[in-house]
Amino acid sequence: MLKIGLLYPDLLGTYGDGGNAQVLAYRARARGIATEIVETRVGDALVDADLYLLGGGEDGPQRLAADLLRESDFVRRVGDGASVFAVCAGLQILGTSFAVEGDAHYPGVGLVDAVTTRGARRSVGDMAAVVGDNTLVGFENHGGVTTLGEGLAPFGTMQRGVGNDGHVDGYKQGHIVATYAHGPALALNPWCADVLLEMALDQSLEPLHLIADDLHAQRVRAVLGN
Repeated sequence: MLKIGLLYPDLLGTYGDGGNAQVLAYRARARGIATEIVETRVGDALVDADLYLLGGGEDGPQRLAADLLRESDFVRRVGDGASVFAVCAGLQILGTSFAVEGDAHYPGVGLVDAVTTRGARRSVGDMAAVVGDNTLVGFENHGGVTTLGEGLAPFGTMQRGVGNDGHVDGYKQGHIVATYAHGPALALNPWCADVLLEMALDQSLEPLHLIADDLHAQRVRAVLGN
């Protein structure tokens, strides 16, 4: 049984981020893999899961989510092998610190060596990043600039948009993947959902071609203009 843990959707679900759990569950079940989506909300004990999902949210909810994760055994669970996929504010939370209103800095969970400061202007619009042989497409809407520590690899290289700093997007470390493509990013990038499933299951999956895969190719051409 694959357990997908949606973390604080009442705080980090501003942009329909829970759709990522639905995409993962659908593509797992289409391959005959039993899957359950479990949630941790404010006031709940942290659920046990194979793959945890963090979404986007505003400054106040983001700070509270960071506090709750630090106070839980989330770091231990990830250290024990649980996978993580984070988008937007979730990306910032997993780092060592992030900036909130007034450019005040707030401690993150500290799972990765990444620091987010306030940018001169907000980054809003379509984005595309090359990730290996694939292209991640999505929409970004954030005011942060994220600097990766030495040894922390970016998830992708920007082709359009800003991502972390105008050059790269997100990061990948062990079983942790993060991107600035916010909201239900996996609905636009089914290949990425499969990468996460293989990571969480620690096994290779049979190829699965659905209409979402065709739509991804169309979206890439639309965003990159080719």
